[in-house]
Amino acid sequence: MTVQGSENSSRRGRRSSTMGGMPLNDMPWWRWRSNVRSALHMLSDPAFQRDVWLAGVDGYGDVTDAVYRLVEDTWLDNWSAEKYVGTIFRDSQEAALVDTAVLRVLRIMHQVGPDAPVSAYMDHPGWPDAVRAARDAHVRMSASDGEDPDAAPKSLEVLRILTRS
Repeated sequence: MTVQGSENSSRRGRRSSTMGGMPLNDMPWWRWRSNVRSALHMLSDPAFQRDVWLAGVDGYGDVTDAVYRLVEDTWLDNWSAEKYVGTIFRDSQEAALVDTAVLRVLRIMHQVGPDAPVSAYMDHPGWPDAVRAARDAHVRMSASDGEDPDAAPKSLEVLRILTRS
């Protein structure tokens, strides 16, 4: 017996709705993707870090919050992003760029400590390389999702609203 898809399938050829320009349900684990993108966005933007994190502006968390958002659900601190190609990441290039960013940021976090002030991260000699790696991953993921990589990072409240089911 051959099973064929329904002619009226809701999945066939239909674009999903969007989350601030990013297609919903485009990636199976789009909420995790959103958190990773949010973290990379904040970690990749020196002006944001200076004007928001260093200035102590509420609503965006701090470096530690961004790092946890980056690795919390994904466990990217334990294994490669390659494991999530097709679920969180679109391809191996995205995964490789994310892996590079995660490793550089985590190396600094382990050296300065998770509760260190933002200035300790920003003053670390490896921080510019970590920011560049986060920027490369952020730009690639933003472009893949059809979003402007240079738009300002969204607050954590906006992220929560956008990722609600």
